[in-house]
Amino acid sequence: MDIKNINFVNLHAHSGVGSPFDGFGYPQDHMEYAYSNGCKALALTDHGNMNGFAYQVLHAKKMKEEGKDFKPIFGVEAYFIEDVVDWKEKYEQHKADKKKARQLDDSKSGINIESAGESKSAGRSELNRSRHIVLVAMNQTGLNNIFKMVTESHKGDYFYRKPRIDFALLKKYGEGVIASSACLGGIYAGAYWSKLEEGEEAVLEEMRRLTKRFQEVLGDRWYGELQWNRVPQQHALNKYVIQMHKEFDMKLISTADSHYPTPDAWKDRELYKRLGWLGRSKPEWLDMELPTEIQELECELFPKNAEQMWESYHRFAEECETEYDDDIVLQSIKETETIGFERIEDFIPDSTVRLPDFVVPAGYTDDEYLEHLTHKKMAYAGDNIFKNQEYRDRLDQELKVISDRGFSKYFLTMAAISDKASQMMLAGPGRGSAAGSLVAYLLEITQVDPIKYGLLFSRFLRADAKDYPDIDYDVANPMELKDLLIQEWGENSVAPISNWNTLQLKSLIKDVSKFYKIEFKEVNAVTSRMISEATPLAKKKHGIKAGMYIPTWEEVLEFSDTLKGFLRKYPDIEKHVKAMVGQYRSCSRHAGGVVIAEDLDKHMPLINSGGVIQTPWSEGQNVRQLEPMGFIKFDILGLTTLRMIEGCIERILCKNGNCEPEYKDIQKFYNEHLHPDVLDFSNQEVYENVFHSGKWAGIFQFTESGAQNFCKRAKPTSIVDISAVTSIFRPGPLSAGVDKDYVKAKEYPEDVWYENEIVREVTEETYGFLIFQEQIAMLAHKLGKNISLDEGNLLRKLLTKKGTGKGAQQKNSIRDRFIQGCEEKGMKRNDALHMWQNFEYFSGYGFNKSHAVCYSMISYQCAWLMTYYEGEWMASYLDKVSDKKKESAIARAKTLGYTISQLDVNISGRQWEYDEANNALLQPLTTIKGLGVSAMDQVVQNRPFNTAEDFLFHPDVKYSKLNKKALDVLVRAGACNHLVDDRFRGLKHFWSAAVVDRPKNKKKFGENIELYRDEGNFTKNETISFKSELTGIFPFDLVMSDSIRVKLEQLPVVPISEYEVAMSVEASENDQLLVWFVPRKLTKKKTAKGREYWILDVVDSNNAMVSIKCWSPSDKDTIFVNQPYMARLDHSDQWGFSTRSIRRNFRLLG
Repeated sequence: MDIKNINFVNLHAHSGVGSPFDGFGYPQDHMEYAYSNGCKALALTDHGNMNGFAYQVLHAKKMKEEGKDFKPIFGVEAYFIEDVVDWKEKYEQHKADKKKARQLDDSKSGINIESAGESKSAGRSELNRSRHIVLVAMNQTGLNNIFKMVTESHKGDYFYRKPRIDFALLKKYGEGVIASSACLGGIYAGAYWSKLEEGEEAVLEEMRRLTKRFQEVLGDRWYGELQWNRVPQQHALNKYVIQMHKEFDMKLISTADSHYPTPDAWKDRELYKRLGWLGRSKPEWLDMELPTEIQELECELFPKNAEQMWESYHRFAEECETEYDDDIVLQSIKETETIGFERIEDFIPDSTVRLPDFVVPAGYTDDEYLEHLTHKKMAYAGDNIFKNQEYRDRLDQELKVISDRGFSKYFLTMAAISDKASQMMLAGPGRGSAAGSLVAYLLEITQVDPIKYGLLFSRFLRADAKDYPDIDYDVANPMELKDLLIQEWGENSVAPISNWNTLQLKSLIKDVSKFYKIEFKEVNAVTSRMISEATPLAKKKHGIKAGMYIPTWEEVLEFSDTLKGFLRKYPDIEKHVKAMVGQYRSCSRHAGGVVIAEDLDKHMPLINSGGVIQTPWSEGQNVRQLEPMGFIKFDILGLTTLRMIEGCIERILCKNGNCEPEYKDIQKFYNEHLHPDVLDFSNQEVYENVFHSGKWAGIFQFTESGAQNFCKRAKPTSIVDISAVTSIFRPGPLSAGVDKDYVKAKEYPEDVWYENEIVREVTEETYGFLIFQEQIAMLAHKLGKNISLDEGNLLRKLLTKKGTGKGAQQKNSIRDRFIQGCEEKGMKRNDALHMWQNFEYFSGYGFNKSHAVCYSMISYQCAWLMTYYEGEWMASYLDKVSDKKKESAIARAKTLGYTISQLDVNISGRQWEYDEANNALLQPLTTIKGLGVSAMDQVVQNRPFNTAEDFLFHPDVKYSKLNKKALDVLVRAGACNHLVDDRFRGLKHFWSAAVVDRPKNKKKFGENIELYRDEGNFTKNETISFKSELTGIFPFDLVMSDSIRVKLEQLPVVPISEYEVAMSVEASENDQLLVWFVPRKLTKKKTAKGREYWILDVVDSNNAMVSIKCWSPSDKDTIFVNQPYMARLDHSDQWGFSTRSIRRNFRLLG
């Protein structure tokens, strides 16, 4: 047998996707190298999961399209124990024994790092130990069975430290599966390690026992695995495995056990492996020093061909002084070809779109039931819809497209989700292009009538497209809804989608530099500058003139001179960073995405991440894996504003006598007053009260000063006006000056020129501007010749693409028909060409009208509540706004005339409340950090407390819950101020007597009062510090009067954290805006040349901490902490805020 004629198939391989920090590189990298190395197939068998499977399948399809004859083989290297029931019994026995219980390891992590040194040895305690076996699928049945085994291994008792399978699972799901004994961490190796001290015969007996069991379950689909490296124990194990081959006629295979994609990637893998243990407890087997030559390593782990396998066998056998029968080894290499091309079918996994059958009742097809539901809902919608032919025609058209595209079940599933949500929480009017669907509106997935507002179905779902529908669904509490769906439909039908976090450039440079012993100071000088250096040039490259932009890592490498100089100095770091950036680091969960289908475990290998069963693959802007594999993502997203609306309605109901409303009461109020079908969006009182006068507290989409100022200038009077304002207030339109032109056109609509009546009909609502993407589609359709709405919507995508391919041909075809149609409708050719140029110009700026209208309705709902239930809205706003923005919210409440009551154990509740009699907002106890729920319960349930003794020695209070820690934070936060009577010289006196030296009885308390009489009061700075630390709210009322705050807003002087936004809207490039802030900390430092400079940490009303560098301060410069300042500062992307003269540029206020 000639080794050159063998098509060796490596049936054991790992990637960095499924075996992070052990394997290295993406599956496609391994596949491409194997192909270039003369191999025609490769298995992917990552540790305990199949997270790289989607990459493998998609790249196999790509290789096939490119004419590359390459076969993907699908598998897993599973962790194996013999019997999970037996293991569980031993585990419970260990738990009962305190000494043995310390040996247990119940840790759960979202990512499993293979501990090679641990598995390839005698290992840990018996209960913490598991061995490996390699499983590969022979066909689709085998693949489905492996999926099931992997899923089961991540659940219940099977998941302990790692996902494990046992003989019971292997017997149940073994059909169509080939298995092998794996590596030095494998099942045979386990016998070797455990019986080694008892002698050779003990090892053989254990291996015989295991061989019999595996052959009983799998028959001739059980293989012994040989590997070739310079580890002496590997060769000892090989000898035992060969003996099993002789005694049991068990066939053998040789594998490369590859862990990195190319021969020269070994050092990147070694570094990547060590990065995985940074910040963790370093295992004894791992030397953190990087090897310099591959000869220092025990193994060569790249995808080898037959000749390389044969050479490795001879070289390593000679190094380890072990003799083998060449014929047996040659046959083990040849056997992989037999398995790979004869036993394993050449198949690509089934990617049929999978949606749940349980949403379709018996007796219906999915198309029939969707038609039945929508017609039924239309009948209930009233005569203005039911008898309107436009609605009937639109419904028929949508149903046909949905049916032809095979998505009826998708809409039924979304309707089922919506039905569940409507029973427990508020949902938003809609989000994204789905609001253009009448079907979605009738099914109550959305709340916006698309015909009434001119929203296009084709913007959401085109008849000629191949993409999947994507309905983003906003709710008040997404986690609660997803938990309900999993509970009611089962975790095998609903699974959250995984997000895979990757190694990022900045942290990677820092971590890699540690291994090359480069000083942190030098590295930090690079990483602190590189983003700010690259950002302006990257923005210029993309034509972005305003707003935020985060450059890609490639752009940072391209545009940062500091980084380029550093990498020239350290070329090894450049090589490692480029190889490792983007490699898998950890697993998290998608913000809102779930997949919903039946028998998920049959069609994907679900994983356990942090105790949650979720998908092994991702779906998002940068990764598309689920849809190509046949799974549609359902996005269930949270919107804080919906919780604000719920909270406001609760307070309104309480005001009217219902202080413990059920959700149905909240829903009833919403449906009667706030639902888009009943809310009067033409009520000018609402527009004038909020959008014209600027009452922005909690108003959705208007939290930034730039948007607020633009809105006040634009003075919207309709939902479309608000939609236009929010669509224009984005970097692209702002940089083009569209905001200024729009305000002028809105102010003088009679000056707007329209080419013809069609143009007027489409753009009059936006005063002649192309603001919405749908306007381009509609104009192309109405003006062009035989251009369908589907083509019009396709056009918006084609206009943003460059090149000469298929897209360019389609664009040119539409362009020619557009010009022809315009001319036939009486337009001059030059006018038609000018309009096409407008299409091209605005295509990069145009916004989705469906989304804009839906979100503008939420803005209006907030404004309506602000207009008619202002106090209740303000309380709900303060309750739900983030801690980061709490102080800014409180400041806004004060400018509206509200008093903010101090914390008080007798008044403060569990949430912000509105005291109408005093026009006050009552701060809740929940704002105090360190005050637990049980302590809070003791306060609320047993108040009022009329005296200090009442509070400290109440007979019904359980002081084990209202303990010393709770009392401490209550007193220092100021919640007990009213208990400080004339016996005390101040709050510090009270605190010392009542808390620091906690008295056990009233007598001791009296003694403490005398003992600590000299303590007096807390200083002003102590009070500021306590309030800031304990409530997260800086007490600006102690340092800054309301009159100063109002004057700053009138000038205007902006809070320092709003500088960049204000500059992008209100100032030219050379302007310096005035900012205000309160210094909290001053740190004196020196430059490398010994020159002193100061770093001033300051805070503003947004509770944002910002640093200011003060260059060359003089001896006369003084900064007072906790006092308000305004200043004119320099600002750059590299240095942030700075000043070269404190005396000239800083002014102390008040």
